[in-house]
Amino acid sequence: MKLFFSPGACSLAPHIVLREAGAAFTVEQVDLGKHVTAAGGDYYAVTPKGQVPLLQLDDGAVLSEGPVICQYIADQAGNTTLMPAAGSMARYRVMEWQNYITAELHKGFSPLFNPAFAADAKATHAQMLRKKLVWVDSKLAGRDYLTGSDFTVADAYLFAVSGWAPMVQLDLSDLVHLQAFRARVAARPAVHQALQAEGLIPA
Repeated sequence: MKLFFSPGACSLAPHIVLREAGAAFTVEQVDLGKHVTAAGGDYYAVTPKGQVPLLQLDDGAVLSEGPVICQYIADQAGNTTLMPAAGSMARYRVMEWQNYITAELHKGFSPLFNPAFAADAKATHAQMLRKKLVWVDSKLAGRDYLTGSDFTVADAYLFAVSGWAPMVQLDLSDLVHLQAFRARVAARPAVHQALQAEGLIPA
């Protein structure tokens, strides 16, 4: 398998999951501004969406959308900790978090990165996003991870998305449970390896 990624983007989540699952894979960086791969290829020729992450399977087929890719990786690896068994309530809880992070947090950051948005509009969006992150912080109280003591694909996603806050000057330093969560996730060997591979921390 090959994961197309951009350093620190939402593709960090499946990158972490691939390493947590012990999967055999390669990575190829994408310049999202030019839509060119590290090998010099036209990324639009790989996927008309032009977005990361994208997982190219062994048979050449491609799978897009981060939460789906993470679910696929965990299922293929038979890892029911990363993604609990089909039909179980534990799986639905992970999916519930995946959907919340996608719809409310991931997309909540989008206006803050958009240079076309006026400062007052960004301030309004930042306030709404921070309110949601305060709620997430409350849910992490007394828990190692989002659904309890087990690290799941949802935790990889939250780690990737919450890492964008400094890039848009969104101060989350007072959210102690979220900060403890981030430190806990960053200390995981697979996460450390993914961060190093993407050049986000020193090798």
